[in-house]
Amino acid sequence: MIEARGLTKRFGEKTVVENLSFRVEPGKVTGFLGPNGAGKSTTMRLMLGLDAGEGETLFDGVPYRELAQPARRVGAMLDARSFHPARTAVNHLRMLAKGAGLPVSRADEVLERVGLTSVAAARPRGFSLGMGQRLGLAAALLGEPDTLILDEPANGLDPQGIHWLREFLTRYAAAGNSVLISSHLLAEVEAVADHLVVIGRGRLLAALPLAEFIRAFELDAVFVRTSDAEGLARAVAQEGGTVLEREAELVVVRGLPQRRIAEIAAALGILVYELVARTSTLETAYLRASAEQTDYDALRADQEEVTA
Repeated sequence: MIEARGLTKRFGEKTVVENLSFRVEPGKVTGFLGPNGAGKSTTMRLMLGLDAGEGETLFDGVPYRELAQPARRVGAMLDARSFHPARTAVNHLRMLAKGAGLPVSRADEVLERVGLTSVAAARPRGFSLGMGQRLGLAAALLGEPDTLILDEPANGLDPQGIHWLREFLTRYAAAGNSVLISSHLLAEVEAVADHLVVIGRGRLLAALPLAEFIRAFELDAVFVRTSDAEGLARAVAQEGGTVLEREAELVVVRGLPQRRIAEIAAALGILVYELVARTSTLETAYLRASAEQTDYDALRADQEEVTA
């Protein structure tokens, strides 16, 4: 269990993280989201005691600096390119293992786990961005920790690498471990995360399960193409549904399930040509949640372009 309590960081007169509190529970992947400059990386550094600030973060009730064997408890990747460019990949990991009091044999084990065995003797300065990400993840896994804190782990990975990372994180959390990941790839977060922590301008916007976050913005709707749009719209409104849009043959309804709308149409003898439930995505919900926390509102810009 990770508990962040009242995390605050100021640079001069500017507050970049303000009284931020949240939890990361074991057995779940928690996505950490926010616009550029929201304070995600700074928050992760505060959690690990790498930046001085206010508040505290407890790992099963203990601050990171007081953990007896931190490498065996918490694995972190905040900057995947933090390695000596002239030292080979395996020697880089052996050095980290020795410094953490771990068997140097772990270097070969984690290289195999992240798919870098074939380049173990190569120098990372020649690695692609994706290979550098894998090496950073290997370093985080050296101590077989029960907690992972990863900043943009999918950055630079190819589609196969992203698929591999998704499967790995899912299995890692399912084994009872805690996983906190920040990412700008919202589709990947949606595919892997169970829980979300969303911040904007250093403040907490939401901390709740992924499905609840999406539902909170009431974006789901049912699109019905019918022979009697006016009659169906009137009937679903009487049943408590909300008609978002009505055209000659189209009714867009929120607040009633697809099955109930079909039953209403059948009872009235209204012919239905098409009945489609469209569920909102994490991307749409996130853009709604963060619209006031960034200088550019993507949803509003899209709407203005369509109407122009």
